[in-house]
Amino acid sequence: MDYKRILTIQDISCVGQCSLTVALPILSACGIETAILPSAVLSNHTGGFSGWTFADLTEEIPKIRGQWEKENIMFEGVYTGYLGSAKQIDYVLDVVKSRLAPKGKFICDPAMADNGKLYAGFDDNFVKAMKKLAVSADIILPNITEACFITGTEYRESYDRAYIDGLLGKLAEIGAKTVILTGVSYNADSTGVVVYENGEYFYYKHKKIAGGCHGTGDVYASAFTGALVSGENGISAADAAKIAADFTLSCIEYTIGDKDHWYGVKFEPLLGELIKAVGVYA
Repeated sequence: MDYKRILTIQDISCVGQCSLTVALPILSACGIETAILPSAVLSNHTGGFSGWTFADLTEEIPKIRGQWEKENIMFEGVYTGYLGSAKQIDYVLDVVKSRLAPKGKFICDPAMADNGKLYAGFDDNFVKAMKKLAVSADIILPNITEACFITGTEYRESYDRAYIDGLLGKLAEIGAKTVILTGVSYNADSTGVVVYENGEYFYYKHKKIAGGCHGTGDVYASAFTGALVSGENGISAADAAKIAADFTLSCIEYTIGDKDHWYGVKFEPLLGELIKAVGVYA
């Protein structure tokens, strides 16, 4: 097996099964050496808890990059998740340009919005910066809301294939390469993911579960990235999208009945399923 090293850049929520506490174990399970660059440290994530502590690590990012440059540390992949400011995005672009190995993959989850709205604390300046990051990536993983903000498209709760095709076309026009569009639902009983690559459209539909769980976007993006970068069995973007969707759905189903576990999904007991799907030890 070709042993690869990937860098993931996002925050650490110490409790809550999201961001780096999801990305690190999932990527490692896929057989990839995983380095981290934390953008901030929180006591817990901000969804549903009554309070949290927050330490901003923005100014550490260029210092860490500088040290890696001295040591000539490179990465076969860079995967970005939640970033807290436009300034962080500029620093992250510097890291990608400097430390991503030739032929390496840059995968960007433009985590900034959902359900038609930006996350708290984000504004138009952040959207502009994220657009710059997204179009520089080899692969982006937006949900529909994020794709709308990136392209300046009106968000719709109800839509058809023509609307999604138009959204994908606009992403391609502004320079997006491969797009993994998540949360695409053409009826009430199912949802799915669209892979748009080289003008080709692939849609993987799966069961839709009522209600939501925190951190599932991070689980999906991490599983997709792990499956794609591991690449032991020639896994394509479409294959990786399907593997990640199946794994995320299994994690939700495993968790949804546990009312005490409202803050994330219990993905750890199911990592064996992901390992088997990716074929890491086959």
